[in-house]
Amino acid sequence: MAVHFKQVAIIGVGLIGGSLGMILRRKGLADQVVGIGRRVENLQTAVELGAIDRYVADPKDGVRGADLVILATPVDTYDRHLKDWGSCLSPGAIVSDVGSVKGLLVEQSEASMPAGVHFVGAHPIAGKEKTGVAAGTDQLFQGARCIVTPTPKTDAQALERVRALWQETGSIVLTMDPHVHDQILGAVSHLPHVAAFALIAALANLRDREIPSLDLGAHSGGGLRDTTRIAASSPEMWRDIFLWNRENVVHFIDAYQESLQEFRRLVHAGDGAGIEKAIECAKSEREKLNVRPAVTV
Repeated sequence: MAVHFKQVAIIGVGLIGGSLGMILRRKGLADQVVGIGRRVENLQTAVELGAIDRYVADPKDGVRGADLVILATPVDTYDRHLKDWGSCLSPGAIVSDVGSVKGLLVEQSEASMPAGVHFVGAHPIAGKEKTGVAAGTDQLFQGARCIVTPTPKTDAQALERVRALWQETGSIVLTMDPHVHDQILGAVSHLPHVAAFALIAALANLRDREIPSLDLGAHSGGGLRDTTRIAASSPEMWRDIFLWNRENVVHFIDAYQESLQEFRRLVHAGDGAGIEKAIECAKSEREKLNVRPAVTV
């Protein structure tokens, strides 16, 4: 039998939370899906699009009676949320999330759980640079990976219910230590976002300082657009990801700077053979990647 919940409360009905709500309702995985968020107009849109059944202004009202609560807000808000309404949760309830950082965040969230309430970390690796429930779709997670991050404290039954939920969305569910998750995602997701943000900032600075008449949009081709697509991502979300995974992110930025410096050295020296070899190595590594098009993590 498919996993089923009586009441699911989704806190943050944006792209990820809204898409999950659409699947819960379409597949009948929950009797009721309650939306909680800051913007009433977004929540009204969520109702119209079938992502939630109803919404409430006070999170306490939304989580009371819920057997599953999904945190789909910026990761830095988790502690505030759990302290605000954690005491309203019923014994046996599960709190999970969709955040791109785990590690210390999972440990902190576990410590905030009232007796009898279970936290299970999860990270669906699916999304777009667009945000908001209007960009949601019940096909968003199809074929994508979702990493669940249990610890020795994780309740086994709660873990299996969260795994089953994400399997129902069409995700390929993997299990990973929370800290290992942050190392891997820091390299393959967080660093590329740093690179995209920094590249756009560098181009804008060059334009302003040296070529004020340069129109980036008019003269750019597909290469720039493809390389920097993820620079259109949510500033609030990525600020918190970088801060919560700062040790890994700083380490990987250092490694990236080493690679940039080596490219600079080759170009400055006019070393054509070295440049070609470096590009060939990069090309070979790129061809090994199994990248899902138009998805950010």
